[in-house]
Amino acid sequence: MDALDILTNPEDVIPFFQPIFSADEHRVIGYEILGRFRMGTEISSLGPFFNDKQIPEDYRLEVDNTVLRKALEKAARLKEDVLWFVNRDAELLMHDNGDQFLQLILEFREQGIKPEQIVLEISERNYDGELDHLDHLLTYYRTYGIKIAIGKMGHDSSSHLDRLGQLAPEILKVDLQALNSSATGRAYQDILYSLSLMARKIGATLLFENIETVFQLQFAWKNGGRYYQGFYLKKPDAQFTDSDILKEWLRNECLTFIVSKKKKLESVFLLSEEFHTTVQELLNRYRKIVEYSELLAALSKEMSHMAFRMYVCDEDGYQKSPNIFKHEDGWSLQPEYSGKNWSWRPYFLENIIKMRFRKKGILSDRYSDIETGEVIRTFSMPLDVKDYLFIDLDAGYLYGREGLL
Repeated sequence: MDALDILTNPEDVIPFFQPIFSADEHRVIGYEILGRFRMGTEISSLGPFFNDKQIPEDYRLEVDNTVLRKALEKAARLKEDVLWFVNRDAELLMHDNGDQFLQLILEFREQGIKPEQIVLEISERNYDGELDHLDHLLTYYRTYGIKIAIGKMGHDSSSHLDRLGQLAPEILKVDLQALNSSATGRAYQDILYSLSLMARKIGATLLFENIETVFQLQFAWKNGGRYYQGFYLKKPDAQFTDSDILKEWLRNECLTFIVSKKKKLESVFLLSEEFHTTVQELLNRYRKIVEYSELLAALSKEMSHMAFRMYVCDEDGYQKSPNIFKHEDGWSLQPEYSGKNWSWRPYFLENIIKMRFRKKGILSDRYSDIETGEVIRTFSMPLDVKDYLFIDLDAGYLYGREGLL
């Protein structure tokens, strides 16, 4: 596909539309507009054309606008109130200070396409201009109701993180393509989970794209994805699809995810209850032991099959005991941890307050231990009105309990 063929045959530049489905309605809520070029019976993506920096910006912008115009002409005939996702490279957008894009959007207001239906997915990866100028333009677009999305999160997200708070996008698009690789580890999944927490903090909606398997769909669902897109659901097409085409199927898939999630939550709750009973019985048995070092030594003998570290902290996070840590040849005390403060850890003080009011132990979310690198959980419970026992559970033990890792 030659660039000159594209530029001299604008009638063969056509839009394709990839449906975007919602978790709350299980229907099509929008389409991403994609550029294609028709050569006889073959249809090719215009992605390489738009990414070719050797082609002058004026030419690429012209083709970009041709795709958008043709797409909006077809969109105006669709009697549904859906979102239209439009990709724009920041470099091209700022080539004319974003004027052509805005005028094109406003031109179709009379035909029923509201600016509030437009989601501008902006890519900054190759943008060398002033970020303040770009931010001002996006802020100006917002006055018309145009929404802003940032794409490729999870794929090249390190370059985006410092911009999320500044741009405050309405939508984050998370790329799940890396989950196709068997080499992708749990750390990558945890990074995507962190993005879901960040989206919640900044009030953005998560859209998971490149969904190609049921595993990816489930991952998107359980990590707070409201919108889903990918070949597993529907491939791009020149025509629109029935908005309810996957309604029953997607509803049933989500119901399967719900059952699985509830089962996992029940497992965590039951283990927490089981631990509370077990530890309370042990504390009653050793209630005459006053020194925490001796108490931890006694507990370690009883819980060696499930725990690898124990310690005691007060309600302000100061460690009141040494660590007792399990090695290959047994348990040993680590007095250097006495007096350290752990209140800086996320959820530490929140969990202290929960235990104080509930007067009951709690089981943490799974997380990676800083020292061992293992994925673990921590069980903690009150010893008295001011001190709390913390028990780090062994990854091998958790692995044997369904739904805990």
